[in-house]
Amino acid sequence: MLWLSEVMMKHHEIETFEELVKVVQEEAKGNMHFRMDVKPTYPDTPDDWEDRLEAAFS
Repeated sequence: MLWLSEVMMKHHEIETFEELVKVVQEEAKGNMHFRMDVKPTYPDTPDDWEDRLEAAFS
């Protein structure tokens, strides 16, 4: 199980939503489930952030 909060805590170097998308794609390998338990607070986080992260995980 991959939790968004754990990804964000593990990767303090992330500064933009686009960087988060790339990290989620990498972290998805070996995980079957993804939970978005927090909303990313990056300035460029789009309104459809959940859809974008789900697509990156798939």
